[in-house]
Amino acid sequence: MNDADLLSGLTPAQREAVTHIDGPLLILAGPGSGKTRVVTHRIAYLLRRGVPGEQILGLTFTNKAAAEMASRVEQLVPGARVRLGTFHRFAAQFLRRHGRHVGLQANFTIYDKEDSLKGLRRAIAEAGVDLMNYTPDAVAAAISWAKNAFIQSHEYSPRDGSPIGSIVQKVYPLYQRWLSRSNAVDFDDLLLNTAVVLQRDPELRRDLDARHRYIMVDEYQDTNLVQYAIARALSIDYPNLAVTGDPDQSIYGWRGADLNNILEFERDFPDVRVVRLEQNYRSTKKILQAAAGLIAHNVKRKRKDLFTLNDDGADVRLVAYRDQTEEAEDVASQIQSALREGRRRARDFAVFYRVNALSREFELALRRRNIPYQIVNGVEFFQRREIKDLVAYLKFIQNPRDEVAFLRIVNTPPRGIGNTTLARVAEFARSQGWDIWTAAARAESIPGVQSRAASKLAEFVRLIDNLTAAASGPMEELLGCVLAETGYRELFRKSSAEEDQERLANVEELLTYARQFDEQHPEPGGLDAFLEEVSLVNDVDAWEGDDRVTLMSLHASKGLEFPVVFLTAVEQGILPHERSLKSNDQMEEERRLMFVGMTRAMEELQISYASMRDFRGRRGLTIPSPFLMELPKNGLQTHGRAAELAGTAARPPQTSDRREPPLRRAGNGQGPRLTTAAALAGSAASGPARTDDYAQDMLVAHPRHGVGRIVALSGSGENRKAVVDFGGRIGRVKFILSKAGLKPLKRSR
Repeated sequence: MNDADLLSGLTPAQREAVTHIDGPLLILAGPGSGKTRVVTHRIAYLLRRGVPGEQILGLTFTNKAAAEMASRVEQLVPGARVRLGTFHRFAAQFLRRHGRHVGLQANFTIYDKEDSLKGLRRAIAEAGVDLMNYTPDAVAAAISWAKNAFIQSHEYSPRDGSPIGSIVQKVYPLYQRWLSRSNAVDFDDLLLNTAVVLQRDPELRRDLDARHRYIMVDEYQDTNLVQYAIARALSIDYPNLAVTGDPDQSIYGWRGADLNNILEFERDFPDVRVVRLEQNYRSTKKILQAAAGLIAHNVKRKRKDLFTLNDDGADVRLVAYRDQTEEAEDVASQIQSALREGRRRARDFAVFYRVNALSREFELALRRRNIPYQIVNGVEFFQRREIKDLVAYLKFIQNPRDEVAFLRIVNTPPRGIGNTTLARVAEFARSQGWDIWTAAARAESIPGVQSRAASKLAEFVRLIDNLTAAASGPMEELLGCVLAETGYRELFRKSSAEEDQERLANVEELLTYARQFDEQHPEPGGLDAFLEEVSLVNDVDAWEGDDRVTLMSLHASKGLEFPVVFLTAVEQGILPHERSLKSNDQMEEERRLMFVGMTRAMEELQISYASMRDFRGRRGLTIPSPFLMELPKNGLQTHGRAAELAGTAARPPQTSDRREPPLRRAGNGQGPRLTTAAALAGSAASGPARTDDYAQDMLVAHPRHGVGRIVALSGSGENRKAVVDFGGRIGRVKFILSKAGLKPLKRSR
């Protein structure tokens, strides 16, 4: 592809951004303005101008966005070696290499919210503080805010008269000490520790600055102070920092995003080039007009004159319903009619809401009509008990100092190791300054630990040692060994309960996930990468665009688009959220959130509210959102009482110009056990088996070794391998399935 081909079809503004090479660049990209195309074409342009791929670093916020960019760059410049990923993935990989500067070993664990809370509760108990009316979650949120504001535990001081600040001051250092003992970090620590290392080691900072001479940050309006510090530290000697974003789409202030990072970019880089992408390719004129009229009421923004060459399209519908049931039933009915008439597919529709708790009514209404739907919540699968159990085994194999993982797996499945024993082991470890694994390996010498319990712990230690020996192999094989060695699968296979069969299906889905990971990461030593991928999954990563109606929160909708959008429950206290009503800044963020939701719509947009709603256990009359009165009348079709609202607000102020699919179910392995070779005679499948016909835990027949059970699988195609346990003196043997002569044995149900 030559330069002419690369630049063809770009608008003058897009071309200006793509062809900018050296020096800082601020791309103010309105919704649907082709931002991803500009970023990927600019990377291709840099490569064509002789910039080595390893000198280009692209940072974004979701794995899906990073994968999309990588795919487009590969199409434009095949074989380009450009580093593209999320801030958190970049930080995790950075700390694997340089974490020693902050006391981390390379095999550290990344804790999710649930596991972090376990440590925080320990710290609260250790501090002996009275939480008063606060919850551990509130304390966790306050610590998270401090970390995102680049405040370490030893630097934290509460504001005068702040009760929760006083609690955090006592708990924060103890919480960090607990993380350090476990060689672990929480999600916020990934960024904070990276920024600290870059601050402490000027030579390392200079090396990285020289290595990544061209840095691009997507969704810059959503960066927090720590992310700003990282991007700034890598752009001092080579200030070729290009950022794309839109102040009107900054919706993450509640988790530390600092709008000033983009509003004041020109102050940080006085010689910056500013390019405005104002042409919208996504939405109809009437949708864009309504959204632009709403966001014009914000003060903290940068001027953009959004326009589109698309058709006028249908009017935006503003509908008032009697209650939440009528709202959900009518939305589902509209979808059903469009599907029956063949005007739309299920995937064309999205239903947005401010809080996830509002999804229930829409789920019920869609189910009653047999309309397929998906709820976007990418972390849900990895939060399921059985998945967390198995991942905890992997985490502990990787990092034996991980106390949370140890306590989760040491008695899962049950091994007869009681809580009293574990408490004594944990206390002894703390008294000796050991990690809990070291103490468990010496359980026989711990006062108060009974000999039977010590023997059980010794068996567990041997189990982990055996699994650790397999840790360098493929992930599918390692997971298979975990299931076989621990007997975890037996917990569910013996049960006919639907819930247990669902859990068994989830376990098998994790094996599928591991196999897909192995195919994408053929290099050895994938455990770190696998756990990193599992730990850093985003909500939106689960959205596959299958032919189903999408239900999702407004925050999760960022970066997506749908032909038809239903923006629901636009009521005071919900949108805007009740927490924002007394703050102008927070009200502006809520307005930006509604703007984001509206601009996801391509062809049709309906906005609705209910006069009465059951919410959080209470039923009451609602107040329509004040944002509804800010919508321009032109191009707005109102229904019922909604006609009283539209266009009645004051004129907007002058703005400042601060220039999951359903899980694939594998066979559940149910059925009577066949225990002798005689019982299996004649039950082998006829004809040669394909490598994909073999499954974890399947019985197979070998011409020389007899009958065995598949313990683990790995690889793909002609290179797919199986570890088969024949028992007795033969034990376990590893085969290449295409050459092994193994025959799958039929199971009766």
